[in-house]
Amino acid sequence: MSNTLVIITVLIKFGVAAAVASALARSRTFQRLLFAERRRIRETVGLLAFFLVPLTLGVWVRTRVTNFLAADISFETVILLGLLLGPGWAMLGGLVLSIPAALHGEFLAPPFNMVLGFAAGMMGSFVDREDVWSFTPFIDLSLYRWIRRNLRKPGIDRQIMMLFLIVAMEICREWISRTYPPPPRSRWLFALNASQWGWQVLVWLSAPITVGIALKVWNALRIELKLEEQKRLLLEARLDALQRQINPHFLFNTLNSIASAVRSQPELAREMTVKLANILRALLKDHDTFVPFSEELKFTDDYLDIEVVRFGAEKLHVEKEIDPHTLDVLVPSILLQPLIENSIKHGLEPRLHGGTVTVRSRLNEGRLLIEVADDGVGMGGRPVSMLRRTGSGIGMRNVQERLEVLYGDRARFDVVSNPGRGTLVSIEIPAVTSGFHESVNGPPNLPPAVRA
Repeated sequence: MSNTLVIITVLIKFGVAAAVASALARSRTFQRLLFAERRRIRETVGLLAFFLVPLTLGVWVRTRVTNFLAADISFETVILLGLLLGPGWAMLGGLVLSIPAALHGEFLAPPFNMVLGFAAGMMGSFVDREDVWSFTPFIDLSLYRWIRRNLRKPGIDRQIMMLFLIVAMEICREWISRTYPPPPRSRWLFALNASQWGWQVLVWLSAPITVGIALKVWNALRIELKLEEQKRLLLEARLDALQRQINPHFLFNTLNSIASAVRSQPELAREMTVKLANILRALLKDHDTFVPFSEELKFTDDYLDIEVVRFGAEKLHVEKEIDPHTLDVLVPSILLQPLIENSIKHGLEPRLHGGTVTVRSRLNEGRLLIEVADDGVGMGGRPVSMLRRTGSGIGMRNVQERLEVLYGDRARFDVVSNPGRGTLVSIEIPAVTSGFHESVNGPPNLPPAVRA
């Protein structure tokens, strides 16, 4: 084989490896199977099929199309299968990949691929998985790191062992191809044979480079997925912290109310304690980040029952204007209670004769509008921008931050307050009904960072 053809074939083979690795990486199913910590047999067979279907076709193309030798990267594929799946699956994959070659008269391809798969699989079980993913196609850097590390502290470098194994098996393949005379129209084992030793060394070194290219493509994807997972976990932790912030705040205020009524009105205190127990029971049990609006209203009713008992039915009035079509819409859990608590504490409580809290809901062009209004004293003379940014306490800020985490700029939170006339808090979020199948952490149209 001419040296020019050898060089062209090697360069094209690098491109084929990068193209196949990138194409496979686009499949969500391939990503899930490749990066799974544990796989069932059916899943491993599925992952094996992702490798074998296109690459066995490449071996067949090499045997049928003259001078298109770069389509066959079966040697490097068997190495990858051994490192990623283990010896048994690599031997099976190598056997399947050798079928077109064996039909073409290359009868040493099946046993050679099986031996190669076993050796690569044993190496994959010996080295750490991170060593496999960090294997670099830049051989000079690997050798440089190995020499530098061993000058300071001699030891076994598993990546260098992987490099030497791949090169040694490539040399073995080339030696078998040269040693055994080929049949009349084929050869016993396919290998690139250059006419000069310098070019042949390049062929030997091209094998670990090809393996490293595929691993680099998939490792970059693995790191990206890990970063996305860390971002999702961070948002979940922030959301959990914000939600937990409500419970002590609400519990503190309610216990103060009960304590003030224990001596003078024991029956009233008992009734409030029972109501509080119902609320705490709902808070302590596991619940989803999102609940139907109807469940959120039930939770709010328990809270309002406590507040009505505490203030008296003649001083605290509750009105509801709820559109029945909104009851199945998913909303963040414990959304209304902080807003109603804010209205009572900062709007109605300072007034001697109390007032009215009104809760409204309606649908508007695929969005849910929720309003909590009171006719209390208002929030002083602060500008609307300040009210929207800070609210009047923990509860209001908490609701704003949770909406920002869950919906980003697709949620609207507005506060309008007039001194002596009351405050109106309005929330507008995408309307997703509970009939949709929810993912682990939220409805289907939430940002990807929040969805699992």
